[in-house]
Amino acid sequence: MSRPSRFRRPELVHQLAAELRREITRPWTLMEICGGQTHAILRHGLDQLLPEQLELIHGPGCPVCITAEAAIDRAQELAGRPEVILCSYGDMLRVPGSSARTLLDVRAAGGDVRIVTSPSDVLAIAQAHPARTVVFFAVGFETTAPATALLAHQALGLGLGNLALLVCHGRVPPAMEAILAAPECRVQGFLAAGHVCTVMGVEEYRPIAQRHGVPIVVTGFEPVDLLEGLLQGVRQLERGESRVFNAYPRASQDAGNGAARALMERVFTPVDQHWRGLGVLSGSGLQLRPPYDALDVERHFGASMFGASMARSAAGNGSAPGEPANPCISGRVLQGLARPSDCPAFGGHCTPERPLGAPMVSAEGACAAYHRYRA
Repeated sequence: MSRPSRFRRPELVHQLAAELRREITRPWTLMEICGGQTHAILRHGLDQLLPEQLELIHGPGCPVCITAEAAIDRAQELAGRPEVILCSYGDMLRVPGSSARTLLDVRAAGGDVRIVTSPSDVLAIAQAHPARTVVFFAVGFETTAPATALLAHQALGLGLGNLALLVCHGRVPPAMEAILAAPECRVQGFLAAGHVCTVMGVEEYRPIAQRHGVPIVVTGFEPVDLLEGLLQGVRQLERGESRVFNAYPRASQDAGNGAARALMERVFTPVDQHWRGLGVLSGSGLQLRPPYDALDVERHFGASMFGASMARSAAGNGSAPGEPANPCISGRVLQGLARPSDCPAFGGHCTPERPLGAPMVSAEGACAAYHRYRA
């Protein structure tokens, strides 16, 4: 049997955990911003190796979880049109909108809703069905935004008039700013997601660290990566430092991926965006800029088409008529103000098979992680 990689070797994991226990002298609270980090921490039992003084808070870094109900309602409305083929990533099909319906429900009712694994799949579908309008419900943080930007660039170059984009990409730094500015915030430092920094680099994080006086450590997703990140964060807190430290240099460079960033800047411009659980965050979304805005769904269908879905989103509470109010506290979970196990519905009324909130749906959601590894 082959030995585990260096980044999973038990002796290194326990060595780093022991260093943490030796060096920490007072209580500290760190947030891992990415849902992939949350799942790795729980899957490998790292939280059970940490000293009592170190508390981890789970952040909103799950793009499926933070996609606004209004956007899901729009996708459902589009998917219900006979001329439309709606494409998105798998988890998005299971997230409820304001009426508690999902895109899977729309598909069961006859809508043409398809799972894709990359935007290149969408391009092929649009080319194969010239008489249909193919809509890509594009979600994800800066890791997946370059692929959507490439799709837009290719579609425009090919003159594909039957492809439209419903863009719901999110940007991580504005969410970190919002978390730190909240009155209830207890976060004293962040573990930043290595895959986001692989694309964007770390420059956007330096002003956040300086302005709020918090250390930000970029980490990978293996046990050694995460414990090294926690150790570096605690060391800074113990010394009264607040710097950006890249603990993932094998994949993430300080400048990021120049080609990917240039393509994103060519295709998108930052805009204010509503995040599920956090509200409207300044500059936290991406919008198609000219000439790529010709691909926007509103240009294809008209903004007035979405009036009904916007009204439902504003009025809906996630419960069907005659049902009790939804007890889900996913908003507080996404803000790092509560743990999944604090929710009265967790593991009972809310499970991965019958989720009430987005964090129980997604493979990166905190509630799904707790249900799988701690229930």
